[in-house]
Amino acid sequence: MTKLKKYWIHVTLVLISIIFVGPFLWMFLTSLKTYEETIQVPMIWLPDEIQWVNYQIVNEKFPFLTLYFNTVVVVIATVFLQLLIASLAAFAFARLAFPGKNLLFLTFLGLLMVPGQIFLIPHFQIIGVQLNLIDTLTALVIPNIFSVFGVFLLRQFFAAIPQELEDAAKIDGCSSLRIYWQIMMPLVTPGLVALGILTMINSWKELLWPLIVNQSIEKMTLSAGLANLIGEHTTYHEQVMAGAVISVLPMVIIFAFFQRKFVESIAQTGIKG
Repeated sequence: MTKLKKYWIHVTLVLISIIFVGPFLWMFLTSLKTYEETIQVPMIWLPDEIQWVNYQIVNEKFPFLTLYFNTVVVVIATVFLQLLIASLAAFAFARLAFPGKNLLFLTFLGLLMVPGQIFLIPHFQIIGVQLNLIDTLTALVIPNIFSVFGVFLLRQFFAAIPQELEDAAKIDGCSSLRIYWQIMMPLVTPGLVALGILTMINSWKELLWPLIVNQSIEKMTLSAGLANLIGEHTTYHEQVMAGAVISVLPMVIIFAFFQRKFVESIAQTGIKG
């Protein structure tokens, strides 16, 4: 590869990075403006005077510690249960033999083409009405503990493990459950990490379902709680952006620490698929 080609590749990557970072930069700068500056036309990037008071106002309006606690509890429970259930299903599809396995798996994948919004009413009828879990954190976890994509992703990892390892374990007297837990699971750690990060991000930012099933602010997550900052007649955009910065900051920090592991996991998924 020539130096000129490398140069243009780096220039292209820098421009793409600016495009992706731009909205986050705009969000942060807007959170430091006055209301008049947020609605000014033409728009301005930099505030005349930094308004850190916006963060104080938002913090006084909402119980952020409660919202953070609810969000962390929901995220941890969702990630743990989804990894457990998806890995068990993926192990069954990849390593076990049973009648109709391939047909069932293809039917399974067909669910990926169904928009998730279609399941909102059935979820509410079952979880909210029949199970009477309205306004609880449990109601936020149950719909997300199973993922068709997660099963498909982990199945690729399980299927790539050499059959000889499983045969040797069976000769030593290991049951299928022990093979799954002690032999297979350590070998699919990259897939588990990738799915865990994706699940964590999706659970952290979920908005529609928490708004439907929970009404009290004490039982809401960050995304649903911050939606209350949008007024019916007037929206203070600088306060909305301040709240958004507070809510997105933990995800940015976590991704910054685990980005290499995440990229490696996705890369290995592509190779094995």
